Amino acid sequence: MNRDPLDPRSRATRAPRRRTLHGLAAMGAGLVLPGAARAQPAPFPSRPVRIVVPQAPGGASDALARVMAARLGERWGQNVVVENRAGAGGNVGTEAVAKSPADGHVLLMGYAGTNSINPALYAKPGWEPKDLVGVATLAAVPFALVVNPQLGVTNVEQFVAAARAKADAIGYGSAGNGSVNHLLGVMFGAAAGVQMLHVPYKGAAPAITDLIGGQVQAVFTSLPSVAGFIQRGQLRALAVTSPARSPAFPDLPTLAESGVRGMEVSPWFGLLAPAATPAATVARINADVNALLATQEVRERFAASGADVLSSSPERFAGLMRDALARWAKVVRQSGAQVD
Repeated sequence: MNRDPLDPRSRATRAPRRRTLHGLAAMGAGLVLPGAARAQPAPFPSRPVRIVVPQAPGGASDALARVMAARLGERWGQNVVVENRAGAGGNVGTEAVAKSPADGHVLLMGYAGTNSINPALYAKPGWEPKDLVGVATLAAVPFALVVNPQLGVTNVEQFVAAARAKADAIGYGSAGNGSVNHLLGVMFGAAAGVQMLHVPYKGAAPAITDLIGGQVQAVFTSLPSVAGFIQRGQLRALAVTSPARSPAFPDLPTLAESGVRGMEVSPWFGLLAPAATPAATVARINADVNALLATQEVRERFAASGADVLSSSPERFAGLMRDALARWAKVVRQSGAQVD
């Protein structure tokens, strides 16, 4: 028999049922909501951030990282510290970041040298390119051929003549076997038809120190790492490797202008993170970095040291990394360099 819905007896029957359903719904909500909350990434940044520089202090990576750390710290209201973890040509620090929690609080100060050369150079670098994601580019940095002023040469033509006069008369320092500094020397020797003596160091900074002291005669190094020494007359720059002259040193010719062609190199520098870092966190860091790169203060700081600001999206950064991997793998093969 159909009961009248307005019958009080019908309402009395439905009331307990409604209370039961509401109770079950509340229990279900209690079970679902905490799980949903756990699935949401923690706000970024929620604690201090570390930027790991996989090289010794004093190089271009270190200088650029410190400029950005100070500005990002102000922007985020959190301490952003630079940690130098050199070793194995940059692999020690790179591996440490690749294996860190993927939440954006540990970043790598990467550059085309370490991140593009080492996968082809080392049999077991301890990390793979797929272990990292490009977050934000910072700069494209030309390298320069710099010499000790006591060598007595003032341009590339004279330098080539000195190198041709006697094999291995020119000793050039580098940050280690297979480093950008080393491979640029190999490329220069092939392009100019000269034979130079490679002297590897544990980092670019000690190579530059010995160049100033006269223990080696030349170094192919990033312009920011030697800008101050050039300006003070402690080192003499002969040419830059970039396709165009550096705005910071407009009187310094390119290698192509100096007659050595096929060496257009201006490696990228940028921040990377563990591959599983949430896309939202990557986007947040990218936006904040690009905002800082657009400021006059940061642009002037970069330009003064010879670095050209390079802003990009994470997608474009991924493309730059792919291109650099392919290019430097070819150079490594041609050089025959290999590190076990």
